[in-house]
Amino acid sequence: MNFTILYLYLHKFYENEWNEGTTVPSFCLMINKKKIEELALERIAELDKDLFIVEISISASNSIRVEIDSAAGNVAIEDCISVSRNIEHNLDREEQDFELQVSSPGLDKPFRVVQQYKKNVGREVKLTPVEGDKLEGVLKSADDNGVVIETTRKERLEGKKKKVTVVEEHPFTYDEIKETKIIITFK
Repeated sequence: MNFTILYLYLHKFYENEWNEGTTVPSFCLMINKKKIEELALERIAELDKDLFIVEISISASNSIRVEIDSAAGNVAIEDCISVSRNIEHNLDREEQDFELQVSSPGLDKPFRVVQQYKKNVGREVKLTPVEGDKLEGVLKSADDNGVVIETTRKERLEGKKKKVTVVEEHPFTYDEIKETKIIITFK
């Protein structure tokens, strides 16, 4: 098949211009990300547990990965199973073969949505800004506009024998943040 025909198939597929009765080549059958999001949100609403979607990704081979998190605590395995079943039961394997994985984001993963920042207020984080040095401190606040990180350090002041604790607040908008991760401690 030449590239012009392939382009036309893909263009019609993505623009939803298929005529009724048109035979769709199997290589054009990709799963719609919007459909996956709708199915996941449908079940999340039914569960009513303050769950939210962190990320949905679909590979070219129809490997679907859905990450969900909870605004209040942890995500239960049963919640992942429930979301997974709702997606799987509403997709037709006769039409499209797929692999599905629903999980919560790991503690070692960076934050990707505002709800994750809000959930982790009060925890120690490592923030890497787009410009400047990394900061380690407590996530003091998070809202739709940005976050505030509170850092603490010991500093010797002129004329003093002992070091004093210096506490600073560092505000960031989300555009200024390259990456934020929870600092995992075993105390």
